Amino acid sequence: MILESALLDVRPGQEQDFLVAFAEARPLIAAQPGFRSLELRRCLDEGRTSRFLLQVGWDTLEDHTEGFRHSPEYARWRELLHRFYDPFPTVEHYGEPLLTA
Repeated sequence: MILESALLDVRPGQEQDFLVAFAEARPLIAAQPGFRSLELRRCLDEGRTSRFLLQVGWDTLEDHTEGFRHSPEYARWRELLHRFYDPFPTVEHYGEPLLTA
């Protein structure tokens, strides 16, 4: 399994609208081949409450980069969510854990 990770900086004041749009977008990604899991967490640090951490588990890197990103569902995901970000997030992919505790 690989882990997709992105810090999502949402425009201040639009956090609630983002969460509503994300709830609509979630089934689009969850239905994709190779999708395993999704977590969206809000930053608790002072001055950072417009930041969210998105982590998505995929079977393979290609399930995300080739499958989801080239699907019709991704076009709708983009319409729903990309307008909220400033700056646009960097998305990174991580391999299996090297150490756990």
